Amino acid sequence: MAAPTARAMATADWLGMHDNATSFLYSHGNQRQLRAVESNPPEIPKANARHLLTMCDLAKDDVLAIMRVALAMKKSRNAFTETGYDRFSDTLKGYSLLTLFEKPSLRTRVSLEVGMHQLGGQAIFYSIGDSPLGVKESIEDTGRVLSRMCQGITARVKSRKDVRNLALVSSIPVINALDDYGHPMQMLADLQTIIEHKGTFEGIKMAYFGDVENNVTYDLMRLAALMGFTLNLAGVGTIEKSVWAEVKRLSENSGGKVEQFKTAQEAVAGVDVIYCDSWMSYGIPKEEEEARKKLFMPFQVDSVLLAQAKPDCIFMNCLPAARGMEQTAEVIDGPQSVVFDQAENRLHAQKALLVFLLAPRRFAEIVSV
Repeated sequence: MAAPTARAMATADWLGMHDNATSFLYSHGNQRQLRAVESNPPEIPKANARHLLTMCDLAKDDVLAIMRVALAMKKSRNAFTETGYDRFSDTLKGYSLLTLFEKPSLRTRVSLEVGMHQLGGQAIFYSIGDSPLGVKESIEDTGRVLSRMCQGITARVKSRKDVRNLALVSSIPVINALDDYGHPMQMLADLQTIIEHKGTFEGIKMAYFGDVENNVTYDLMRLAALMGFTLNLAGVGTIEKSVWAEVKRLSENSGGKVEQFKTAQEAVAGVDVIYCDSWMSYGIPKEEEEARKKLFMPFQVDSVLLAQAKPDCIFMNCLPAARGMEQTAEVIDGPQSVVFDQAENRLHAQKALLVFLLAPRRFAEIVSV
């Protein structure tokens, strides 16, 4: 049998640190096999359904459990690619997820649709741009109607107000698939990627460069504060005071630390992870792009900046990426880049999240094996 890769060993080391996780590894003879989850009708929605709008809506233990299941699902899926079936394939059989999109999407839409298919359920795509939503029909009424037909909603919308209003009236889970205030599904994929490559997130030091006034930055701040690692920020923009207040609250018991620096050189020293995002967020006018590029260029990740981090530092970008802008081609296409592992993990982390929110009893069964 081929020797395990460094990433597989790091994943195994992390899982080994958490008692509930060891039963999910089935590549070693002394560990238990995963049992198939029985196929049951969808769980009846409750009026107080749990939603995920930002990382503030999850506890650290929730995230740890989701990571255990995501890693198990990835391992199980990769072992059964020839048959198209794995031991989680009926977990959400009979479940329907409505995916609302007001913004363009590639990774989010595909990973949700493929993920629901792999779990035995279905995802129904609906473009808000082609509908009377918010015009002839309020988003609140839409939420009430969908709660009678589906088991969950994901919403990629322009305004945090819309996704919050949807959650307020929905008796089924509402998941923010990106708004102007957060991107929690991306955060779960990011954390899974760090665990796979570093063996842990504990003690990790991350630097983020670029636009510090956007949804990814805000949820990265919350993630660091919640899980207890260090995040250095350097870039352009003004972070909302409400986000700093959330970070302060979340970090009280975790030991997490978020700090903003004026230059990339100050922020990069000794970091384990470098992260950047597009400089051209949705809605940036074409005529402003050149001026914006000049403003952001001091925070570009190139080989010189990467060399100032730890030698084994990994490079992350949630994509889409523009070579020559937020990072050079040498960095994103180099050996320290893990951006495509990060993109793939959207599928696995979201599958675990969907079971966690849509079928909590089934999720508890999986974790307790």
